[in-house]
Amino acid sequence: MYCTRKICEDIYWVGSEDRRLALFENLFPIPRGVSYNAYLILDEKTALMDTVDRSVGGQLLENLAHLLHGRPLDYLVVDHMEPDHCATIGELALRYPQMQIVGNAKTIQMIRQFYDFDLEGRTHLVKEGDQLCLGAHTLQFVMAPMVHWPEVMLAYELKEKILFSADAFGTFGALNGNLFSDQVNFERDWLDDSRRYYTNIVGKYGPQVQAVLKKAAGLEINMICPLHGPIWRENLGWFLEKYDRWSRYEPEDRAVAVFYGSIYGHTENAANLLMNLLSEAGVKNIAAYDVSSTHVSHLIAEAWRCSHLVLAAPTYNMNLYPPMESFLRDMKALNLQNRTVAVIENGTWACASGKHMRGLLGEMKNMTVLENGVCLASSMKESQLDSMLQLRDALVASLNQA
Repeated sequence: MYCTRKICEDIYWVGSEDRRLALFENLFPIPRGVSYNAYLILDEKTALMDTVDRSVGGQLLENLAHLLHGRPLDYLVVDHMEPDHCATIGELALRYPQMQIVGNAKTIQMIRQFYDFDLEGRTHLVKEGDQLCLGAHTLQFVMAPMVHWPEVMLAYELKEKILFSADAFGTFGALNGNLFSDQVNFERDWLDDSRRYYTNIVGKYGPQVQAVLKKAAGLEINMICPLHGPIWRENLGWFLEKYDRWSRYEPEDRAVAVFYGSIYGHTENAANLLMNLLSEAGVKNIAAYDVSSTHVSHLIAEAWRCSHLVLAAPTYNMNLYPPMESFLRDMKALNLQNRTVAVIENGTWACASGKHMRGLLGEMKNMTVLENGVCLASSMKESQLDSMLQLRDALVASLNQA
């Protein structure tokens, strides 16, 4: 049965939901599922804006057959060639033999890498600023390389002033019938997943996102239609500000997040003591995460959100506790920067974890590591309370800086 939604005159959502998938990209937990968005423009010419993942490809085909009602599909616009958005290109090429595939040079190259069907005479190449007239509706193309693949482009519809934004402005989570962001409590129920989506998938490419935001600033946008998550038609500035901040690697909140790894509980105890001392000093909304039991995608998202990070970890085989090392290497790979970091280290044979944490932090940009660290020899002792208080005071002083 078809399942479509009209989003404005002549333009329809024809995507689908997947609540069965456990790991997005076989990496990121998505307990609320994910949406695969595609959009159909019905004008003198018809145009499909991207396709969907193979797992929901049948739903897309039913949606198209219902809305086209025997009409040809004239154009398939491919804004992004990742398989969760391009998996049904081959099927569409068979069903609609006259269909022209619209993309840039890198798009066509990738189609040839993924598919074997003959593209001769079936492509419509576009570049920055080119337009495609469908009748009353015209698409203008904005190149967005490395947001987050090299072929990515955005399509701006001039009549309704809609930005088809590829993976930009997307989020994890199935839509549950509420297609628009103003139909849900986005800040309460969706912002965390949106931040986790951005930081883990697009986060490395902040400069490229900034370049696209500058292009978008020159467009009058009434609606943003991403390939995952809700469509934006209200309060666009609020969400654009989030993307601006995230892509500049500036924290959203002046807050402390404590990330600890603990084998037998002694390092966790030290982390708990610091959090109690911070609370007594007036610090609110402290977040805490066990790096061994919290998926690293959540750790990354919280490191992006908070201005101050506490890393507490034991020495393991004269190196760093592996889950903490993995977290720090992910931070580096995703280009996180501009944070203040405090270190608590622990060791029974020798205290080496702090050296390794500081070494990894030193490979990142603009990370301020507080000199006041705490080094435990197996467990926290009363004699080390002064060191912990000094670390607390350094964190509070840094938090209170303008």
